[in-house]
Amino acid sequence: MINDLPETMSGIATLGHGGLDMLVWRVDLPVPVAAANEVVIQVAAAAVNNTDINTRIGWYSKAVTGGTDAVGDINDADASWSGTALEFPLIQGADCSGYIVAVGADVDAARIGERVIVRSMQSTGSGNLPFITDTFGSEHNGGFAQYTKNYDAEAFVVDDTLTDTEWAAMPCAFSTAEGMLQRASLSAERVLITGASGGVGAAAVQLARMRGAEVWAMTQATKADAVTALGAHHILSRDAVLPQAHFDVVIDLVGGTSWPALLDALKRGGRYVTAGAITWTD
Repeated sequence: MINDLPETMSGIATLGHGGLDMLVWRVDLPVPVAAANEVVIQVAAAAVNNTDINTRIGWYSKAVTGGTDAVGDINDADASWSGTALEFPLIQGADCSGYIVAVGADVDAARIGERVIVRSMQSTGSGNLPFITDTFGSEHNGGFAQYTKNYDAEAFVVDDTLTDTEWAAMPCAFSTAEGMLQRASLSAERVLITGASGGVGAAAVQLARMRGAEVWAMTQATKADAVTALGAHHILSRDAVLPQAHFDVVIDLVGGTSWPALLDALKRGGRYVTAGAITWTD
């Protein structure tokens, strides 16, 4: 079922891998049309994540061996989450909130009007096969436009406890953080979180505190008060000398040359989980 939608819309198109010059504002983008198992969403808010930047600059290419500040020549054929070439122009935006305005033939028309967020990392497109993931705003057009579409199964109803902007900040950062805490089986233990002022780090601080954990957060001094307000019990500077065998869990969002010290800071039998290596250099 299709409501009366315009044929074109405004949004940001990514023309290829590269710098900010690859981002172009357009007013002639086609409004998406839902396939049988899809919904069309009028975007209310969208967030910018590191993954959006990393996708644009091509950091996910195997040709890149350093941190995000060390991207040179890349291989367009594999510079994506899925390891396959992206189709440009691409509408990025891994996070968004909005309202369903149209549905495909196999979707209940009662979904029209629902307030939803979209799962950032998806498996519906692969038939839920293991170890295959597509990313909203990478393998599929994302939220940086007036309208977007996605699979019915990947659009989740949310309530009015948060604003559109707040909901739009949730999917990528909080799902990553929650996945890491689940992998670590974190409970009311002592946890160290690196990169605690970033999106995933801020989410991890809050989710760890909700689990009753004693939260130690690494961040820069100018952001210490903000991270404390999120629930951190202790703040450590980025270059702090870590106590030995002190933490039950390390949630590492930075990687790089600090990695050996993080392992030494774990108690015997402690657990270490990482979601990337953004500062790693050769």
